[in-house]
Amino acid sequence: MEVANVETREAEKLPLDDLLGRLSSSRKGLSRAEVEERRGKFGYNEIVEKEKNPLLKFLGYFWGPIPWLIEAAAVLSAVIHHWEDFGLIATLLALNAVVGFWEEHKADNAIEMLKKKLAPTARVLRDGRWGEVPSRELVPGDVIRVRLGDIVPADVKLLEGDYLLADESALTGESLPVEKRVSDIAYSGSIARQGEMDALVVTTGMNTYFGKTARLVSETKVESHFQKAVLTIGDYLIAIAVMLVAVIFLVGLFRHESIPVILKFSMVLVVASIPAALPAILTITMAVGAGTLARKEAIVSKMTAIEEMAGMNILCSDKTGTITKNELAVVDVKPFPGFQESDVLLYATLSSREEDQDPLDMAILEKAAKAVPGKAAGYKTLSFHPFDPVSKRTQAEIEDAGGTRFTVSKGAPQAVLSLLKEKGAVEEEVKKRVDEFALKGHRALGVARTDGEGRWRYVGLIALYDAPREDSAETIKTAQSMGVEVKMVTGDHIAIAAEIARQVNLKTNIQLPECFLDKPDREARRAVEEADGFAQVFPEHKYHIVELLQAGGHIVGMTGDGVNDAPALKKADAGIAVAGATDAAKSAADIVFTKPGLSVIVDAIKESRKIFQRMNNYTIYRMAETIRMVLFITLSILVFKFYPITALMVVLLALLNDAPIMSIAYDNVVYSDKPDRWNFRVVLGMATFLGLIGVIISFGLLYIGKHELFLSRDMLQSFIFLKLSVAGHMTVYVARTRRPFWSIRPGTALLLATTLTQAAATLIVVYGLFVTPIGWRLALFVWGYAAAAFVITDLLKVRLFRLLEREGIMSRRRGSLR
Repeated sequence: MEVANVETREAEKLPLDDLLGRLSSSRKGLSRAEVEERRGKFGYNEIVEKEKNPLLKFLGYFWGPIPWLIEAAAVLSAVIHHWEDFGLIATLLALNAVVGFWEEHKADNAIEMLKKKLAPTARVLRDGRWGEVPSRELVPGDVIRVRLGDIVPADVKLLEGDYLLADESALTGESLPVEKRVSDIAYSGSIARQGEMDALVVTTGMNTYFGKTARLVSETKVESHFQKAVLTIGDYLIAIAVMLVAVIFLVGLFRHESIPVILKFSMVLVVASIPAALPAILTITMAVGAGTLARKEAIVSKMTAIEEMAGMNILCSDKTGTITKNELAVVDVKPFPGFQESDVLLYATLSSREEDQDPLDMAILEKAAKAVPGKAAGYKTLSFHPFDPVSKRTQAEIEDAGGTRFTVSKGAPQAVLSLLKEKGAVEEEVKKRVDEFALKGHRALGVARTDGEGRWRYVGLIALYDAPREDSAETIKTAQSMGVEVKMVTGDHIAIAAEIARQVNLKTNIQLPECFLDKPDREARRAVEEADGFAQVFPEHKYHIVELLQAGGHIVGMTGDGVNDAPALKKADAGIAVAGATDAAKSAADIVFTKPGLSVIVDAIKESRKIFQRMNNYTIYRMAETIRMVLFITLSILVFKFYPITALMVVLLALLNDAPIMSIAYDNVVYSDKPDRWNFRVVLGMATFLGLIGVIISFGLLYIGKHELFLSRDMLQSFIFLKLSVAGHMTVYVARTRRPFWSIRPGTALLLATTLTQAAATLIVVYGLFVTPIGWRLALFVWGYAAAAFVITDLLKVRLFRLLEREGIMSRRRGSLR
């Protein structure tokens, strides 16, 4: 008989007999022959991961705008037999590939972590006999037994048994076990905390609730803003290089120059235009920052997340275990007439048992130890009945110091109320108090005891709830002051979410998933943006919330700790696993906090913004230098028919300027008070401006050297080489701040590196190491000329930044008016 595919949600609604029919099964299970047949259709009960060939991964790092530029230069070097240049260029190319591949190799292993959460074996009924098989061999229609401590191996519908308490905290975020009875669904990956039941396997592998979570993680491929930025920079520089090389070729052919000569200087131009170390330096800057974050208890697993964290303007925060402590606590006690608060706590304590480690019992015992210490010492427990999902209460037979015996009970308020023969006014009081607690997001617990005649009396009510962490409110307030909007996203009830939000400085416009589900994209996006938080959400809802916010142009951070958070953590621009998170959540996240709560997030945001500033400053510097070099060389060749520097000098400039500039990773910067994002209008505009100013200044020195100092061709090249080297590092100090260069003291490492390398460049041209010597007099002249140009350029830079910022503000205002 053909076996139907049944979704878990569909199975939840079907009566057991109908479901057995749809799955062509019975309460006696399947035969081995049926199992083999079904395995051919449904496959194994496991999470399937698509693996990519490591070699193909590695080769992928040789594909892209900047690698293309580097490879073109390497080919040209080989064609004209400049093997030293070829070796240097190939080394830079390999370095970028190795660094990128290693970072990806260390990246997330979310699917593997999810696999490890599945139960290794299962008890199954086949051919009329119970046996144990690997859980991966289960198929829809199998009948299995779930007992205390078992991890549920597939999505199942409960067939027989009294009850099952299932811990679904890692799946749904709910902190308390969920009561399951016949016809209920138990999800793959949940843990049986109490009870024992037989169950019918409904879905397996990637079709389970757990598997769909895994699929969301595996299918989530997010290109970071950092990767987009590097591509944009590469595209811009490729356009410049291609255009100028084409001009050089055409002019060379028009002048009837030989092809080898044309190729030689095309190679010089391409080498000059390559920001070969840009990816490596940006990665090193992030790596250094990651070390700083680690010391502040934030472990970075994906380097690009640092840049994303700097630009994050919305943080979607899980509630349980993140904003709250994930610890139930007694927050209120309401005694009924004839009793006091101490009585309520005493009888609640007597109807609790510490060895069961029940969250409710532990909360009551902790409160009683502080409020009524030692009061239960004179009482003896004769018998104890733990919580029963059918009666929804615990019960104990007690004997006091005088030998009097009585019974105590605690549990659901209505269940405790049912013990009373005469409810009268008590029933109205119970309902009133329970409603009051519910409005505050508290869970009510009723307490009762028998009197001397064996009649039950309602002692009072206890309110419990998962309290916010002490630092959550202040942390959220600080994050908001830094331009980060915080939205709570939780699986808990909406009343609880609203109350917690009120207590931690969040607005209380908490919505249910229905506000955006099955709505047009624009309407859904607006609903998600306007909501202050979401309650009663499933994993796919969290994922969709992040997706909608990203579609609205936001950079989204997501915190979480459970398997249910893994897809959203992977989808988010900055996925953050909080302390105590599951392995799957940690693996899906970009950053893992080792300190409880959200307080470390403020440090992470501040440090990330500092790192972003360093990357932004380096990018402006590197692009300005590239523009300056290629335009100056090209125009010198076209206008003056003069090659201002040799191919060897280009290589020396790369070594002297790019190698030490890695110390920018340690530079002193001031983090911004608003989220940072790549603004290419500013970056390209400033880089182009600095580059063009550099070209004008370089031609000024070329004119002086040729027409005023009457230097020979070789000496003029050394003269220009020193200027390009010295002015290059002075450009770093122009680009590293939007204010005057003296406003922020440079880092010691940066200052030392630039000083030493420019001293080396000066010694090279003074004494003629690899180049024609020019002596100290000319070298000092170059230094003075470059210093004067540096001061003028810095003054112009400050004015341009103010202009760009003013135009940016006006543009944003015009956008808001529309």
